[in-house]
Amino acid sequence: MSFVSAVMVSGVAFAEQAMHHAPVADDVIIAQRAALAKNTAGKGFGPQSPRDIDTKAGSNARLFGAAPASTAMNLCNIHFHKNAEHKGGQFTQYAGNGDGKGYQSGYKYSGKLTAAELTPVAVDVCPSAHGGLLSGDTIEVHYVYSSAQVSPGPTLGACLSDAIKNPQLRVETQVYVVVNDAKALDFGKLTRHEVKGGLHQATMIPNNTGKPIQYAGSTTGPGYNENASPLQVTWRVRPKVAKVNIATVGQWCKGNTFKEDHAHGVRNLVINPDLLSKI
Repeated sequence: MSFVSAVMVSGVAFAEQAMHHAPVADDVIIAQRAALAKNTAGKGFGPQSPRDIDTKAGSNARLFGAAPASTAMNLCNIHFHKNAEHKGGQFTQYAGNGDGKGYQSGYKYSGKLTAAELTPVAVDVCPSAHGGLLSGDTIEVHYVYSSAQVSPGPTLGACLSDAIKNPQLRVETQVYVVVNDAKALDFGKLTRHEVKGGLHQATMIPNNTGKPIQYAGSTTGPGYNENASPLQVTWRVRPKVAKVNIATVGQWCKGNTFKEDHAHGVRNLVINPDLLSKI
């Protein structure tokens, strides 16, 4: 397919996504935030995620010990969200309100990309009812670890076990920008995992994307826009993005240990101080 044809295909795909996912008004998001505050007031919920990692303030009084280092835990799941759930570092450009259900919202890479990196691809990448990935999109990848004796598998259910129902959880977080560049990082390698020292480990998480911001939070996802997550999670969010070859992301979606084939939606950024821990 020629470059012009590819641009036309991508343009049609983008138009279709925009048509089916028109952004909701600000008052919808405001109402969701109000419902979250009302549904959690005085009920003792712990700190929530996602958050602005550049803001250290928080007044949630529920304390819990930080999970062990990921090297002392088992990798149990890897999945990704379209647009970053967290805000801060190099991902501060608001994508908009989206559909009010977690899609087409979140935060985008705030830097610049070349015309070559933004060149559309002629195939659908990780397609879903909410749209697939396009060159230049931002994704937030969650490498989830558990203190339970578990193996990598689908959904967060893989992080729990019959022996331990309340394991400590840690999420190593990396934000990527998907680009049309064969020289960019290979997503298959970035999600590679193996057993090291008797523990399941993700072995290729970037170590050159800034000092991770660690904080106490919760599980995420748009299902918690109006209700709090009851799970306690130790987060480490890297502030700099890395560029990944969009073709390799598409290949990963066609088959992986975690049975992930599309991007998840994002939860509204949590801004209520009562629901945030102090960093």
